Amino acid sequence: MPNDPLAGLTLPDDSTRPVAPQLENVTPTQRMAGRNLRLFHNHHRQSMQAIRSLMEQIRAGEADAVALQAATAPLGELSENYRRFGALCGQHCHMIHGHHSIEDAYVFAALSDKAKAFATVVDRLKQEHEVVHELLLRLLESLNALYHDANRETFAAAQKLYDALERLLLSHFTYEEDSIGDALGVYDIGV
Repeated sequence: MPNDPLAGLTLPDDSTRPVAPQLENVTPTQRMAGRNLRLFHNHHRQSMQAIRSLMEQIRAGEADAVALQAATAPLGELSENYRRFGALCGQHCHMIHGHHSIEDAYVFAALSDKAKAFATVVDRLKQEHEVVHELLLRLLESLNALYHDANRETFAAAQKLYDALERLLLSHFTYEEDSIGDALGVYDIGV
């Protein structure tokens, strides 16, 4: 893992995202597909909140390791907290990869086939999935390093990668929901 775990990776610029075509007369029933997509994303958002909370506890523990050990005595040592972060974060990485694989293979393909006007938005979403995938791979590598050598430096590298992943995913989810949520219902693409 390089000194900068984000070295060589270009994160997407939100300002360059294409704008989806506006759909007229979308019915409440058609809006349900977008709401379902938002529910899936909300599950991931909740997981990210849990990971973020654990990271903040660990950071606080590094500032006062004695207090952390007293507060988490049943959980083990500081290095065990690093490992807990790695396990929780790794589990989340697996869920995100599965979610995006389904979108790429089914949802985006169906939308591209049925609504050519959404092609640039779908292409952008796929590009963002590629960056998310690269971040996931780097994060998993970093988590493996953290597992084998739990210290402040390995935690900081994992944290930097996770921070970038979280920022991208939160922005990506909102862009996806706003851009294609209604279209999924209008073009009868199940979510």
